[in-house]
Amino acid sequence: MKIALIQLTSLLDYQTNLKKIELFIEQATSDGVSHIFLPECFYSMSDGTKPTPYVVNGVDEHYKNIQNLAIKHKVFLIGGSAAAYGGGEIVNRAYNFDPEGKDLGQYDKMHLFSCDLVNKEGEKKVIDESDIYTPGESPKIIQVGELKIGLGICFDLRYPEMSRDYMRKGVNLLTFSSAFTVPTGRAHWHALLRARAIENQCFVVAAAQWGRHNDRIQTYGHSLVVDPWGEILVDGEEGEKVVYAQLDLSLVDKVRSRIKL
Repeated sequence: MKIALIQLTSLLDYQTNLKKIELFIEQATSDGVSHIFLPECFYSMSDGTKPTPYVVNGVDEHYKNIQNLAIKHKVFLIGGSAAAYGGGEIVNRAYNFDPEGKDLGQYDKMHLFSCDLVNKEGEKKVIDESDIYTPGESPKIIQVGELKIGLGICFDLRYPEMSRDYMRKGVNLLTFSSAFTVPTGRAHWHALLRARAIENQCFVVAAAQWGRHNDRIQTYGHSLVVDPWGEILVDGEEGEKVVYAQLDLSLVDKVRSRIKL
């Protein structure tokens, strides 16, 4: 199975982001791909101090804009997140659609990022997602053909018990749509994603944001696909682009039969 990850530099303006995403989806479909993984906050990226003004509210204009990406291009859209209202609060929600626009299930990010970053001049910058979002309450598994996918978003990657629970429920792929900061990305991104793949013996797909989004937020990129043995199949490195990977799903059973957990 050939999949595509879209690596973006999302801005606050959702219309600009949608235009870029459409171009990348067209590129992927022309290469025969129908399974598209999007990064965290692909729809609109705020500066982290306040919510984006473009919050999805039920089946509204913004929801339909995302849904129509799947319908128009006849693709599966998987894992990418957008700010949404959930129970009156704002959550960081992963949306998933099939080529007919059927909602395959949603996941609200459970573990919110909180970090004090220090720049080269020694100045501290605090990023705390709880200033904007309310955490989700439950994990989510979706079925996409042969893919049984455990959904995660960015900081969820640091909670191995969540991934292990997914593995015990039979997933063969974990996905972590992300907007990792540059300092934490350089230090931990590759190690964490490889660890989640090795210890759960499944594919890990992580579509990532990259670049300078605004005055406060810069992300690491390096969208990754890791196989169940921990081998990196593709590294998106830097830049906005489509990243491709070929998944041999039989490898999951082969690895699990070699090392029994």
